[in-house]
Parts: sequence; C-alpha cells; structure tokens
Amino acid sequence: MYRARHMPNDQAPTLAEIGTRGRTLLVALALCLTPALSPALESDRQQPIELAADSVDIDEGKGISVYKGDVDLRQGSIHVRADIVTVYQQDRKTSKIVARGAPVHFEQQSTKGPVKGEAKQVEYEVGSENLVMTGDAVLIQGQDRMASDRIVYDRVRSVVKAGAAAQGKQRVRISIQAPGQ
Repeated sequence: MYRARHMPNDQAPTLAEIGTRGRTLLVALALCLTPALSPALESDRQQPIELAADSVDIDEGKGISVYKGDVDLRQGSIHVRADIVTVYQQDRKTSKIVARGAPVHFEQQSTKGPVKGEAKQVEYEVGSENLVMTGDAVLIQGQDRMASDRIVYDRVRSVVKAGAAAQGKQRVRISIQAPGQ
C-alpha cells in the first residue's frame, strides 16, 4: 500500500508523482462529473488535471484509491471539491468513483454557460455510465434549477431522472425561467 502524508495545499502531488494510473483515475472522475443539462466543453478532456488533497491511500491489491481532506480537482473548466474521493478498480480498470462531501461541489462550463451542482455523494459507474447524485442533490444552469434527494443521469442515453423516477424518496423540485428573463 502506498500512503502519502499530509501535504500543505501549496505542495499538491505532481502528475508525475501520481503516475499514469492515477492520472487515468482522475480523468475518469472529471468526466463522470460532467452535468447533464447541456453539452460540456470538448476541450476539457485535453486539458491537464490538477489535484490537491491532504492525503491519498492507494491499495493496489484491493484496487482502491482514497483521496482525503479538502480534495480539489481541476481539468479545463471542470472544478470539483469534495471531502473524500474513492476510486474502485477491477482488473486494473476503473469501475466506480465515489465523491463524498458536505456537500460535494462541482462546476463546469458548457456550451450554454456554467453548470453547477452539489450533493452529499456523487457516484459514477463506469460500465453503465450512470452518474448518481444523492443527498440534497441540486443541478443549476443559469436561472434553471433541479433539486431532489436523488438525481440520476444516464450519459449513454442522455436521460435525467430525479425523485421517485430515480428511486428517490423526495419529490423533485424544478424551476425553469421563462424565455427572456
């Protein structure tokens, strides 16, 4: 097991220190947090990833990497802040990424302006390409807002479900501004 000690925010690990495998995991995390409201900027995928965390534990035997403490991830226009980010691997390939926080915050530029979101937990299942936001989940673009205890985005079919349709327990609340406002 590899364990990184606490590092001040101005001494985040370099991409060389994270290694190729770590960079692949971070790209997957950044891509998983792309919101569903409008297309993301294509250029984000080609940008370098910058990551800062207080610590990282990598257990290659179990296929689990845990980034802890004020986790800050940036790639192009994507910005994610979480308390803990856990990356799961099977056969050396990322299978699931879970970000937890009080709450997890994310923001990304899209073709229609910034998209912001937050939830207590954001989970991305690589195989199904489903993004699941749970715990006071909110998506905002411009003046439009969607909120529920659970929001699920199927990236393959470009389908968003919230509330009971997403197996949530709360009603979904949506606010859409009239054109021209």
